[in-house]
Amino acid sequence: MNVLVINAGSSSLKYQLLDVDTREVYAKGNCERIGIDGSFVGHEELGGDKQKLEVELPDHKTAIKYVFDILKTVDKPIGGIGHRVVQGGWYFPESAVVTDETLAWVREVAPLAPLHNYAEADVIEICRDMFPEIGNVIVPDTAFHYNMPERAWRYALPRDVVDKYHVRKYGAHGTSHRFIWRSTKELLGDKCHKLVSCHLGSGASLCAIEDGACMDTTMGLTPLDGLIMGTRCGTLDPATVFYLNRVGGYSIDDIDTMMNKQSGLLAVSGVSSDSRDVEDGAAKGDANCQMALDMFYYRTSQLIAEMAASMEGFDTMVFTAGIGENSDEMRAGVAERLGWMGVKIDPEKNAGRASEPRVISADDSAVTVLVVPTNEEYMIALDVEELLG
Repeated sequence: MNVLVINAGSSSLKYQLLDVDTREVYAKGNCERIGIDGSFVGHEELGGDKQKLEVELPDHKTAIKYVFDILKTVDKPIGGIGHRVVQGGWYFPESAVVTDETLAWVREVAPLAPLHNYAEADVIEICRDMFPEIGNVIVPDTAFHYNMPERAWRYALPRDVVDKYHVRKYGAHGTSHRFIWRSTKELLGDKCHKLVSCHLGSGASLCAIEDGACMDTTMGLTPLDGLIMGTRCGTLDPATVFYLNRVGGYSIDDIDTMMNKQSGLLAVSGVSSDSRDVEDGAAKGDANCQMALDMFYYRTSQLIAEMAASMEGFDTMVFTAGIGENSDEMRAGVAERLGWMGVKIDPEKNAGRASEPRVISADDSAVTVLVVPTNEEYMIALDVEELLG
């Protein structure tokens, strides 16, 4: 089956058309600055050159029309459309075929991820209207974490509040963590039972996976919790919000923006939210950049130990996503702080970016450490094939 995978954001839309059986990607691209001046469509086909089309994209409906017009040149029949949905809330323990009811659920839980879910719901509706003959599937990022143990997802808040407002740990990046488990298990077989998946990018999370089941993850009610990220602060004392509001005079919206868009590596380094810029700054002697790296290594290793504790140990650890796949410096920095747990990587095996899965741990490491390029689009396509095929 050929599947079109769509990932819609508040002002962007990424797409990929691939063959589930061969994993061949026929075309991929992105629509950027939707509803903003300077919008464009970037497009790339198998064996072809990259294109950049500067076009007006006033809304997602216009963007989707451009995507389907462009894909006509690929001449591959689309058997189904898979939609990455950031927040599945309390409705989606697994992926689901789009119906009037399931689409309504995506909108109902949107307050938990307002910048993404509303746009994603709109795009799903547009696809159904434009191509009613093609089935659509919702693949929530939160589904993989839905059935983690209650001790991991429940917050110590009054039950009536938790039940009324559906307050719990939902996590994110579940599709990526699910792919990492699948790929690592294919590589290691019976040697892998307790895995800590490290999705390290501009957005970052860890996941404890025991024999295919999520036992815990670092993101919480929202993707703000857990690790230090590009512009997100990660875990901190929740009373910080009250303090900044009462003493600093910041509004709740101000604090929301601060913690999501003005914090993390950007805030500590004072240079950039991009880890590559931070690494360059540290190499040139910038103390703030070095502190940003030190904090990233410290917090990541600390939470890896927390994930391992949720499984009472771990035998495998995997680095993935933008930073995890591409920065050997970051991988080494995190692994070094886990030496007391028996984690040891081989500098030569670790060197360079990862274009394919590989083991980077030393022969005498107590934990097998790998770097595995993630492929969320493929996982989404597999779900589409399973539900529509």
